[in-house]
Order: sequence, then C-alpha cells, then structure tokens
Amino acid sequence: MEEKINYIIGMHPVIEAVKSGKKIEKVLFKSGLTGELFGELLTMLKERNISFQFVPMQRLNKISKGSHQGVIAQISAIDFISLETAIEESLSKNKAPLFVLLDGVSDVRNLGAIARSAECAMADAIIVPSKGVAAITPDAVKASAGALMRLNISKVSNLKEAIYYLKDAGFNIVAATEKSDTLIYDVDFRGATAIIMGSEGKGISPAVLSLGDVKCKIPMLGQIGSLNVSVATSIILFEAVRQRMLS
Repeated sequence: MEEKINYIIGMHPVIEAVKSGKKIEKVLFKSGLTGELFGELLTMLKERNISFQFVPMQRLNKISKGSHQGVIAQISAIDFISLETAIEESLSKNKAPLFVLLDGVSDVRNLGAIARSAECAMADAIIVPSKGVAAITPDAVKASAGALMRLNISKVSNLKEAIYYLKDAGFNIVAATEKSDTLIYDVDFRGATAIIMGSEGKGISPAVLSLGDVKCKIPMLGQIGSLNVSVATSIILFEAVRQRMLS
C-alpha cells in the first residue's frame, strides 16, 4: 500500500481542505462518481484551478482500503509561487533570469532530475502546467536531491498564457525540438531566457512550440536519435551556463 501521509482521504475532509486553502497537488475521483457533494467539490476545484483525475476504484484502494468514498486528495510536497512573483523576484536579483518550462513531462524521476540540473545551473524558476505534468511528490523531491525545495516552482493553468507573459517581461523563449535545424550552440542564452522542454514521447505540443522565439536542437550522432528529457534539459542549461560564464 502507498504511503498515506501525503493524502487526504474522503469527501468531507477533502472539501474542508480545499476550503481552507490546503496546498493540494491533485484530487483523484472514482470513475463514475456522482452526487451533490461531488458536484460541490468539482466546482471548487475548477474555481481554484486544482488538478483532478477520474481513476478506477483499484487505484484508490491501493492508496487507502478504508472509507475513501471515491475521493482522495494528494498534498503538494512544496509551496508554489505565482508566475508574476517568480518573474519579479528573479528580475530583482538578476538582469538575465533563466527559467525552465515543462510541457508534458509526466515522469516523477524526470521532473526531479530536471530540477536538480536547474538548481546546479542556477536557474531561477521552473514553470509547470496545472495538468499534464508529474506530481511534485516526496519521491520527486528525493529525485531532485532537494532541488525542488530550493527553486521557485510556479504552476500555471495555461502554459501559452504564461509564455505570452514571459515575452512581455522581456524573456526570449527557446523551444527545444528535434524539428529545428538550429543547434543549441547557435542560440544566444545570455539574456533573460525561458527554455521549453516537452515530453519524451511527444515533445512540445504544437500550440506551445509555435510560441517559441527560437527553436533549437541538440546534435545527435548515434543511432538511437533521442535523449531522456532530463538529460536533454541538463545539456541545454549548461550550454547557457557556458555562454554566461564567457560573456
């Protein structure tokens, strides 16, 4: 059975946790759940932009075989900050902040490894969407060697809107994609930069990719033709570090 310490179990406890402003990563509902309280909770989650998912009963029973009433909330292992605050704080300390945006990175270990590389590269923040990204659980924090506790992490409801906001704040949006002919070594990372990384399977979604000011790729010489997303992120981050140290 999974650890219960990071969960709130049952309809009424979850409703009260949401009302009280508890930091909730995601709410899991039993597939087909109905009822007045369910409708009330679902409305609150949508209003507060809290991620939720409908799952088979077996998934919930693995977490708690008690009376979960078809509802389990997963508590966030960290405190998120708003994108506005992340930008304001970074610009107050650094004329050329470095952000990482994750589009569809769903593996906890990849998320943790990306955060570890970002912290070592002195990136200022990681931006994640509220849906479609790995939950920031204690396992993710462990995989990051604690980096997720040191970095500013911002969760946004719409990644496209976040990119527009970053553009308005003066950031150059660099999208990593194998579909580009431009190598990372030909990209200027010395100014305020936000690097977009996509999922290992699908890459960056077309709608998000279209917003990149620059699209670039890591040169691949072997037969496999692709890198783990956390490795790719590290390579690009440290190309930015190299350029900044030489400038």
